[in-house]
Amino acid sequence: MEAALQVLLPKLLGSTSFSLHPHQGKDDLLAKLPGKLSAYAKWMPTTYRAVVVIDRDNDDCTQLKTKIESMARNAGLSTRTSSRREWRFVSRFAIEELEAWYFGDWTAVRAAYPKVAAGIPRKSAFRDPDAIAGGTCEAFERVLQDAGYFSTGLRKIEVARAVAAHMEPRRNVSTSFRAFAAVLRMLASP
Repeated sequence: MEAALQVLLPKLLGSTSFSLHPHQGKDDLLAKLPGKLSAYAKWMPTTYRAVVVIDRDNDDCTQLKTKIESMARNAGLSTRTSSRREWRFVSRFAIEELEAWYFGDWTAVRAAYPKVAAGIPRKSAFRDPDAIAGGTCEAFERVLQDAGYFSTGLRKIEVARAVAAHMEPRRNVSTSFRAFAAVLRMLASP
């Protein structure tokens, strides 16, 4: 996620500054988030916003969002869900995983890996990037391997950089990506 965001955030935020604070997976993030949010609430200027983006994996989206937003409110940060005007925190999800965002911009995937089939997004299993069954990462890896890439296993950081470099946020059809991008575009506009 960090590698993809390093490339995508400038496309979404323009000249708006940002910093990334990666974690060692979802469990690490959720364990550390209450303390980090409390610290942010104490020093973060009112013009700053904290955005948490996380893979939903197999979690119930509503329950996960409720849990994360509760952490933010308990830390003293107003959330976008509870305060549309004066919010300082928002959470967004890659559903089910970051690779759904790649399926959402198949043109970017083909630019990075030209041997993949152009018709993948027309197949019923891949039409809705956020509803790919059986693991989005595994499905993405299979598609790339079928095209002759990564026979020894998906190198996620390499793929993140390669695909994100070609992504055009406005053409991405992943609903979870669009929700993420919409919040960032709002932050970037004066």
